Order: sequence, then structure tokens, then C-alpha cells
Amino acid sequence: MRAILSVALSLWAGFAAADVTARPGWVVMETSKPYDQLVQDVVEAVKANKMGVVTQAGPTGAAKARGITIPGNRVIGVFNNAFAVRILALSTSAMIEAPVRLYVTETHSGATLSYKTPSLVFAPYMEESDPDLGVAASELDVIFKTIADAAAG
Repeated sequence: MRAILSVALSLWAGFAAADVTARPGWVVMETSKPYDQLVQDVVEAVKANKMGVVTQAGPTGAAKARGITIPGNRVIGVFNNAFAVRILALSTSAMIEAPVRLYVTETHSGATLSYKTPSLVFAPYMEESDPDLGVAASELDVIFKTIADAAAG
């Protein structure tokens, strides 16, 4: 029994310590907000900025159903139809990147909001597309920063 408890605690410690690492093209915002609050604030900020939550997924609930406890982990896909139609007209291939994702992770001290900037996400398609793809990505950069600042603030 002690061995099982030891393994379970070390797994939890490993999961909890696995913070998102900042890297080029990523925005990582650590907050003191509880995980569930940050998820709710992200959804509200998305709506307030005339974008839509297209997808939500995370392993936390499914793990719990299997009897495994892991820190909160949620990927929230965000986009809107105006950008979808615009980007599709510029690069059919680039649409595989939509929706752009926000990532909420539970940490020891609260929750972290992370995302790849839309400019990074759409960069591989810039050479083959109309220059307006870069303009659209830059506009999305501003919208995603506004969403993240509102949610994390």
C-alpha cells in the first residue's frame, strides 16, 4: 500500500511540476487564479472579444473517471467565422491551424494561460499565400493578447 501511495504522490508531483515552458512565439501568463476560474475567465474574454469557443478538451475529467487525479488541463480552441472565411480564401492549407488554441494548466500557485501566437501558428503558410495572411495573423495576435490579458488580469 505504501508503494502505491508513493507512486501516486510522485506522479502527482511530476504532473504538478510540469509547468508550460516559455519558448519563441509562445505567450505564457502565470496567474494566482484557481484553475476553474481561469477557464471561466478565458471563455468570457473570448466572447467579449467577438470570438467563439470552437472546441474544449482536456484529460483531467477522463483521468478522474479512471480514478486518476491530475492537475487541471484544458485546451480551448478559439476562432470566428469572419477570420475562417478570410483565411480560407488566402490559404486552404492554413485552415488546418484553426481554431487557434489557448491552454490553461493548473499549477501549485494557481493556473497558467499559454498560447502560440497566431503569427507563429500561421507562419508556415506565409510564403505560399497572399500577404493578407500575415495581416490577418497580426490582427489575431492583437485579439489573442487582449483575450489573454483580460482573462489573466
